[in-house]
Amino acid sequence: MTATNKQVVLKNYVSGFPKESDFDFKTTTVEFKLPGGSNSVLVKNLYLSCDPYMRIRMGKPDPSTAALAQAYAPGKPIFGYGVSRVIESGHPDYKKGDLLWGIVGWEEYSVITPMTHMHFKIQHTDIPLSYYTGLLGMPGMTAYAGFYEVCSPKEGETVYVSAASGAVGQLVGQFAKMMGCYVVGSAGSTEKVDLLKTKFGFDDAFNYKEEPDLSAALKRFSELLISKRLMSLTVRIGIDIYFENVGGKMLDAVLLNMNPHGRIAVCGMISQYNLENQEGVHNLSNIIYKRIRIQGFAVFDFYEKYSKFLDFVLPHIKEGKITYVEDVADGLEKGPEALVGLFHGKNVGKQVVVIARE
Repeated sequence: MTATNKQVVLKNYVSGFPKESDFDFKTTTVEFKLPGGSNSVLVKNLYLSCDPYMRIRMGKPDPSTAALAQAYAPGKPIFGYGVSRVIESGHPDYKKGDLLWGIVGWEEYSVITPMTHMHFKIQHTDIPLSYYTGLLGMPGMTAYAGFYEVCSPKEGETVYVSAASGAVGQLVGQFAKMMGCYVVGSAGSTEKVDLLKTKFGFDDAFNYKEEPDLSAALKRFSELLISKRLMSLTVRIGIDIYFENVGGKMLDAVLLNMNPHGRIAVCGMISQYNLENQEGVHNLSNIIYKRIRIQGFAVFDFYEKYSKFLDFVLPHIKEGKITYVEDVADGLEKGPEALVGLFHGKNVGKQVVVIARE
């Protein structure tokens, strides 16, 4: 038995901001039977994840630059995290009907060879499957590892999260509140700022596009948090933990407002991904004077802790203690628009593309 298989392909390497015209659709056929002795799995893709790191994959590989993500090949389907159902399996750990999340092609059907820490069997199906593109998938694990493992938070500390309404940021803020921290977030629209304060429980938030002086804004909101805590003598004006998603001028401003012995977890730098020449960083001397620890991290270094993460997060979800917002695009044909929209701030919450709900 065969079926048609619509795919999203990259036309050519991308320079600057990606456009919908950088992508094309191709239709092939897929056989519903794997070759004898195959260790692969044929899956039907249900949900696809749109993530900022995918922009890095669109650029022409530069041998002189370290890269964590393999570049896409022009003319070939792009790939990323998704949720899929097994149609046919030659792999001993998977059988027909199983659900998994991990790296798949941007297409209706994919043939994959499951790999440790690249593909995960879904055991908990009483949670919306789309959550495995976000809250229970790579973004959720990123928020958990970056905040708890990298930042080493303590109760009462002040946490600042940039790009705070996105797939990772919205969770970092909520994890911080669970720890008893005080949380400020920034986003790029009034709607997103309201979401941070009313939906995700941030103590305060601001629209960075409306702030001509980011350093002054951070100082102002830090002081507002102090006033809300009744001027406790044990509280310092400034940022103890910064969860970095943006880079550029935002990082410059944060360095001026960090407290001594502050920690910065560098998750991403979306402001730099579309620049031909990335911006330099200023105010670096503060790292010395304030003894700031800055640590970049990649989520796959922490996937061995995934079961521990599930044990932590699933009860909170079922008890309604974690809120998660998705921005859903229906149909593979909406995929390029949804992905490109990430880099213009069009998504509100985790951007998901639905291919088939079952």
